[in-house]
Amino acid sequence: MKRYEPPAGWVVQAYKFALDPGDTQTGSLRRNTGAARFAYNHMLRRVGAVQAQRAAEASYGVSEADLTPWQGWSLPDLRRTWNEIKQWVAPWWAACSKEAFNTGLANLSAALGNWHASRTGARKGRRMGWPRPKRKQAQRSARFTTGAIRVDPGYRHVVLPRLGRIRTHESTRKLARRIRAGTAQILSATVSETAGRWFCSFQVAVRRDHNRPAHAPRAGRVVGVDAGVKHLAVLSTGELVPNPKPFNAALKKLGKAQRRAARRIGPYDPATRSKRTASKRWQRAQDAVTRLHATVAAVRADSWHRLTTRLAQQFDTVVVEHLHVAGMIRNRKLARSLADAAPATLRRHLGYKTGWYGSILYVADRWYPCFKTCSACKTAKPKLSLAERTFNCTTCGLSLDRDVNAARNLADLVRHVDLELPGDAKTGRGAYVRSVRPAPAGWAAGDEASRPSGVNAGRQRTAADREFTFTH
Repeated sequence: MKRYEPPAGWVVQAYKFALDPGDTQTGSLRRNTGAARFAYNHMLRRVGAVQAQRAAEASYGVSEADLTPWQGWSLPDLRRTWNEIKQWVAPWWAACSKEAFNTGLANLSAALGNWHASRTGARKGRRMGWPRPKRKQAQRSARFTTGAIRVDPGYRHVVLPRLGRIRTHESTRKLARRIRAGTAQILSATVSETAGRWFCSFQVAVRRDHNRPAHAPRAGRVVGVDAGVKHLAVLSTGELVPNPKPFNAALKKLGKAQRRAARRIGPYDPATRSKRTASKRWQRAQDAVTRLHATVAAVRADSWHRLTTRLAQQFDTVVVEHLHVAGMIRNRKLARSLADAAPATLRRHLGYKTGWYGSILYVADRWYPCFKTCSACKTAKPKLSLAERTFNCTTCGLSLDRDVNAARNLADLVRHVDLELPGDAKTGRGAYVRSVRPAPAGWAAGDEASRPSGVNAGRQRTAADREFTFTH
C-alpha cells in the first residue's frame, strides 16, 4: 500500500494521550483490540494451511491448474477473503469496528511481506522466520483510519469510531489548538494498552515553519555528544549528563515481584503439561511486574527526550557517533548496562528533533577513533583499553576524561565546516560525517514540536581521496 507523503511544508507526527475509560468503554476497547488479534491469527493460519496443502498436492503430482487456489497476503487479498468468511468464522463481527479487523489484516500483510523479503534477500539484517500468532497476553492495539476521529473542543475527551467519547487523563489542548488554527489534520488514531493503561495516539499531518522557539537559549554552534553507560551522555562543553539507570534502580523491586509471580498458579501446569485456569493472584502478580517494566521504560524515555530536545534547541550543529549497539551488547559484562542506557536512542531522537528546530545532525563514521585521538594535538594512540578512564597524551601531555576527550573530537570534525555553505567536509584520518537534512520546523500554534517523517540523507564515498560530499 502506498505510504502517505505530506505536502511541502508539512510533517507527520504523533500526539499520544493517556485515556481514562469507564468499565463499559474498557470492554469495548478490549473487544476491538481482540478482534484485530483474531483476524490476524485466523488469516495467518489460513495462509499457512493453503501453503501446506499446495505443497502436499504438488508432491503427489497434481498439476498447477488443479492445485488449491493460492491465498495472497497483500492487504486487498486478505481483506477480500476475510469479508467472504467472517460471517462463519466470526459471527460476532458486527459488534466491532471494521477498522479493528483491518488492523490485524494490515499487520499480517506487513509481517508476511517482511518474511518474504527476508527470504529473497530484499530485506537486510538477520533472516526472519514465519510470523507467530499473537497471544492474549501481548500488547493490545487497534488503528482507526476512517469514521469519527476527532479531539473534543473541551480538551478532555477524544472521539473514536464505535467507541464514542472517551475521557483523557491529560489535556488535549496542544493538538486542539493546531486543528482549530488549520495547521494540523488527523490522519489516524491508534488505541493501545500498556501495563493496564489505555493510550490513544493520533497520527497528524502538521504544517510547520522554519523557525526556532523563542524560549530556547543559544548555547553554542557546535557540540559533540558521546553516549555512554556511566553517564547518559558527555558533551564537548564538559557537561556530564547523569544516567538515571532506571532498570538498575528497579532491579530489587523487580526481583521480588518476579519471585512472587513465580510462586503463583499460572495458566500452564508443568506436571500434566496442560493448560489450566490461572489464579487471580497470578494475574495480579504479573500485572505488578508489567507495571515495573513500564515505569523503567518511561523514565528512560523521559531522560533521553529531555536531553535531545535541549541539544536540538540550543545548538546549531550536533555531532554524534555511529554506534554498533547490536555488537556492543554481545559483551555479557556490559549487556545489561548498555540496554539500560539505550545509547542508540540519541541518534534516533536527534534525527527528527534537529529538523524541528532548524539545527543540523552529523553522524561520525563508526571507525573514527574519537577515544584514542588527542583532542589537543590530534595524535592517535594505537590502543586504549576500556579500563583507562583518563586519556593521557604522551605527545602534548594532555590529561582529560576519556569521554570528554571523545566528545571534543566529535565536535572538531565539523568546526571547520561552513554551516552556510556545507560543501565538502574533509575530516582526515579516514573519518567522515554524514549530514541529516532538517525538515521544516517552527511555530506550532504554540511552541511545541512536531515529528518529521524521514530525514536521513545519503552519503557518497570516493575511494581515491576519501572525500565525502553531502547532497542538500
